[in-house]
Amino acid sequence: MPMSGSKESLDTGRLHLRPFEPGDAEELSGILGDAETMVYYDAPFTPEQVETWVRRNIERYEEDRTGLWAIEDRATGEFLGDCGLVHQIVDEADELEVGWHVKRSRWGQGIAPEAGAAFRDRAFDELGLKRLISLIRPENIQSRRVAEKLGMSVEKETLFGSMGWKHFVYSLRRWN
Repeated sequence: MPMSGSKESLDTGRLHLRPFEPGDAEELSGILGDAETMVYYDAPFTPEQVETWVRRNIERYEEDRTGLWAIEDRATGEFLGDCGLVHQIVDEADELEVGWHVKRSRWGQGIAPEAGAAFRDRAFDELGLKRLISLIRPENIQSRRVAEKLGMSVEKETLFGSMGWKHFVYSLRRWN
C-alpha cells in the first residue's frame, strides 16, 4: 500500500483514499446529513453525529486497522465520501464489512465500486481475510449494484441496525 508521510493511503485510477482526520467532519456532514443519501438509515446525521462518526473511525484505525476512510478525487482534491472496512456483528458473528457513502452529486460515476474494490483487495491481499460482507437494505438498488460489481452476491437476509430492518448480507469469499 502506498504511504503518504507516516500515514497510509490508497490510490486508484481516479481516487485518493486516506484515513479520516478530525477536520473531515464538516465535508462529510454534507453527505451523511443529506436526507436522500441517508434514506436507508434511521435518519440523516446531525453535525454532532458526523463528528462522532469521524472520531470513531479514527479510533478503529488504532484498534485494528479497520475503519472508513475519506474518498477524494485525485485530480481535484474534491471530498467525495467515505469507504472502508468495519467490523459488524451479524447474527452473532463478527464480520468485516466493506461500506461506502458517496456525495449525491457524484452518484452513478463509478466512485463507490472503484473505492470498494480498493478496500476489497486490501482486505484479501494485505489483511489476509478470507471473507468480506456488505449489509444492504433490499430496496437500496444502487448499493446492491455496487456490491455485485465487487463480485459479491446475496448470502442471506437478516434483521440489522437499531430499527431491526431487513438487510441482505452480500458476501464474497477468497478461495486461494
